[in-house]
Amino acid sequence: MAETDQAPPEHVAPQEQVFANFQFEIYAHGLGGETPKLPLAAGELQERARERLSREAYGYVAGGAGSELTISANLRAFERWQIVPRMLRDVSERNLSTSLLGTSMPAPVLLAPVGVQSIVHPEGELAVGRAAAAHGLPAILSTAASHTLEEVAAAMESTHPASRWYQLYWPRDRDLAASFVARAADAGYEAIVVTLDTWLLGWRPRDLANAYLPFLKGEGVANYFADPVFRAALEKLPEDDLGPAIGHWAYQFSNPRVTWADLAWLREQTALPIVLKGILHAEDARLALEAGVDGLIVSNHGGRQVDGSIGALDALPGVREVVGEQFPVLFDSGIRTGADVFKALALGADAVCLGRPYVWGLGLDGQAGVEFVMRCLLAELDLTLALSGYTEIAQIDRSALARADAPH
Repeated sequence: MAETDQAPPEHVAPQEQVFANFQFEIYAHGLGGETPKLPLAAGELQERARERLSREAYGYVAGGAGSELTISANLRAFERWQIVPRMLRDVSERNLSTSLLGTSMPAPVLLAPVGVQSIVHPEGELAVGRAAAAHGLPAILSTAASHTLEEVAAAMESTHPASRWYQLYWPRDRDLAASFVARAADAGYEAIVVTLDTWLLGWRPRDLANAYLPFLKGEGVANYFADPVFRAALEKLPEDDLGPAIGHWAYQFSNPRVTWADLAWLREQTALPIVLKGILHAEDARLALEAGVDGLIVSNHGGRQVDGSIGALDALPGVREVVGEQFPVLFDSGIRTGADVFKALALGADAVCLGRPYVWGLGLDGQAGVEFVMRCLLAELDLTLALSGYTEIAQIDRSALARADAPH
């Protein structure tokens, strides 16, 4: 049987699509003997990527810290909550759109910052940026990208005007940090996302078994190598002598000295909203409020940093309770399905960040693969919303869920 990428209709703007209708497109293609090119189930998608990618690349994306208990904890946390649908409500028309920190989006989904995407596809962040822009979803670009933040911005603008945020790995040199932030503002990024949980690399057995760290081969360092402050610190430019440039990257990347007090300096560097990524403890949420940041992302880095950590979804309600209902809270770590998105929204998230699944799509079919994964997620979210009795994401709260392990 023939296969199709199930591309979106070109004449329909991203905001005007009824996401659930994607299933009818698939069924309609089936009348002509066409089936989807990629798997729809999250587990099957990952398995297909495992078969296609190199052992090193797959291990880098799929792997976690230590025995990978935290990856399992992220998934189990979703299983502990069950959706309780409501009946006899008019759900014929739905609106999934929302706005967060001045960024409008057609659904409460952003593409999470994932570094060094060139190890799964040569176009990496360029393809992902174009895919996000084609559907109006914001993308968060990693400092550890394989293409510069300016190149990704241009790729997104060439497809469809779309919002983008910049994720900052805070380097040792404050001048370099300031340069990254200024470049992001100049390139039209709308927020700065500061990752808090990666001042050092976690113990990652899959990568260690392969002796594989792609940055040491010059991948995922484009933003550094293009930066004027970084280049000024080198005796020879990266294109002339790669080794010392990689050494300087390694020195800059790890900065475990950053504390809450340093956020005041960052605030002085930019007028963009500052979002802290990696908050799990309620006390850290309180400290973030005191620091005057603009938003939080509840995340354990997809289980890649601390083995045996709390599942991110388990931490979400406590963080929301501390910061109150109006403070922007996003969620990351463990999102694989539309039902997962629904549960995270019900437990207090304003929006979620999708990570590994779109990377599998990228590795399997480039931009088209990313778009396919996104459309599947959005269609399932739309259907889950409607079939649970809701028409807007603002209507979802914890009353929409029941604990699976609670007595009935």
